[in-house]
Amino acid sequence: MLSKIREKTQGTFAWVILILICVPFALWGLQNYTEGGQESAVVTVGDKEFVQRDVNQAYAQFKQQYAEMQLPEEMLKKQAIEKLIRDELLLQHVTAEKLSVTDETVRKFIASLQYFQREGRFDKKQYETLLATQGMTSAQFVNRIRKALLMEQYQKAVTESSFVSQHDIDSFFKIQNQTRHVEYVAINVKSVNELPTSDEINAYYQQHVNEYQSAEQVSVEYVELSMADLMADISPTEDQIKTYYEENKELYSKKERRKISHILFAKTKDTTEEQALAKAEAAQARLANEKFFDLAATLSDDSLTAKSGGDLGLFEIGVMEPAFEKAAAKLTLGEVSKPVKSAFGYHLITVTELVPAQTKAFADVKDEAQQAVQRVEAETNFYQLGESLTEVSFENSDNLQVVSSDLGLTIKQSGLFERSVGEGIASEESIRNIAFSEAVLQGHNSEPVELGDGRLVVLRLLEHLPSEAKSLAAVQQEIVGAIQSDKAKAQARAVAENIKVQLVSGVTLSDAVKEQGLVVAEIAELKRNSGDLAWQVNQAVFKAAKPIAGKPTILVVDSIEGNQTVVSLLSVADGAKDDEAEQVKLAEANIARALGQADYGAVIEGIRAVTKVTVKE
Repeated sequence: MLSKIREKTQGTFAWVILILICVPFALWGLQNYTEGGQESAVVTVGDKEFVQRDVNQAYAQFKQQYAEMQLPEEMLKKQAIEKLIRDELLLQHVTAEKLSVTDETVRKFIASLQYFQREGRFDKKQYETLLATQGMTSAQFVNRIRKALLMEQYQKAVTESSFVSQHDIDSFFKIQNQTRHVEYVAINVKSVNELPTSDEINAYYQQHVNEYQSAEQVSVEYVELSMADLMADISPTEDQIKTYYEENKELYSKKERRKISHILFAKTKDTTEEQALAKAEAAQARLANEKFFDLAATLSDDSLTAKSGGDLGLFEIGVMEPAFEKAAAKLTLGEVSKPVKSAFGYHLITVTELVPAQTKAFADVKDEAQQAVQRVEAETNFYQLGESLTEVSFENSDNLQVVSSDLGLTIKQSGLFERSVGEGIASEESIRNIAFSEAVLQGHNSEPVELGDGRLVVLRLLEHLPSEAKSLAAVQQEIVGAIQSDKAKAQARAVAENIKVQLVSGVTLSDAVKEQGLVVAEIAELKRNSGDLAWQVNQAVFKAAKPIAGKPTILVVDSIEGNQTVVSLLSVADGAKDDEAEQVKLAEANIARALGQADYGAVIEGIRAVTKVTVKE
């Protein structure tokens, strides 16, 4: 469910909308988001207090958003709190300024959320049912959406109003299209086969013991609420299935397929309405002996469709004028209409393809309808039980027994797994992430984890095996290889540093590398994205200072593999502005976006300066 909503909220302020919409639907408990209860405040922004659960929710959302980046947990927590504060500052500001969005904008946004849709269309019954399961009225939900859209509207008003001067654009291209004249030489790592001594191995092990650790592992016990299990427990009656079928016949029906063509006799400044009608009537008479396709190609004033025999494609209600649609809807296959008047003139219309509407019989779709009935009831049960699961597991955070007893869920157990890989339930990345979270490692029940196939899981720690150092004997061969690799890299660095020293003293690159038998290469006009050099080298060249007083800038670039590149930067030439309008337009947009984000940051900091913000450590 959440993934569907996320797909529809990828705008600038999607995260805010996720907090306002997804958190309640994720079964955290709506009342816990809107009311602090008896818990003490952890974060205070003006008059708004956020308790630990609010912070946990914000952190969970933030962590999920940046899961692929593998950021340190402490950094994620700080950033999540900062995001929570900034969003609340903005919400309070737009509320105080009495800004507004139209009811139509709010309606369109809600209608666009796939979770409230059936067959691609907004379903009012689905909408009301889901709100009811959360104990929320439509007015409350609309108010939350309105606030989120207001925040997005305000942010866009700031970020999209930045002005980019011609000087900004010229300066950008001077830097972006800059070229650099370089000479360089590559020094590759050469293998070292000499075996290290036992003292060297032992010393290396002692210095790098933290690199030879066993992986931290945990096992968990968990309860799982499954939509599939709930569906299996529901046995709808024949009458219930038939009622669903009758109420949702459109799901089992194919609409009439009607493809039409036309010949247009246009009313223009040179052709009166009467003349256009006369032409249409004359053409209709000719159809007794000639084909519609041929006449359309030669007579139609609709030049776009004339070459295809007047083909307008599939007939859709609401696209054409009412008179045109009415005539087209009455025709049988191959029948030609009488002249039909429209704002453009007169038309002859025919149906070139006609497949009648068709509804599958109840007997043919009974199993499908039964599953639909089961799913509808199971969804309601799922969200009600999910709410209970969230509340009970939070209120009894030191065990899963109460949850199991109250909800009739079996406590299951996993095997040991690592942060990066696991089997069974631990094959889910979201499960592994929360299993290694601070709260779970401290012995608390996890927050509910929603899996993509209609499953909701709460887990707690069963066993924790901390990371520990492996024995020297177990890693000796790895250490031998590491020492040999370090020695090889050190040799390459020594050669590079020796060359650099000579270059700084005034020796040319060609003379400096003679003894090593290395080859000097030259690029007269190196560009930022040319691909002529490895990206690390190219990046270092364009970060290097410009040569001063005719003396080249010398730099040594180290690759991950230990290979060295010695570069002599001889000169720098400013870039010219691109001739392509599209590139200039793109540059202007990127500069404006960067300036807009800076402006928005300044606005938020200004609001923060006059608002009391406290964070409890």
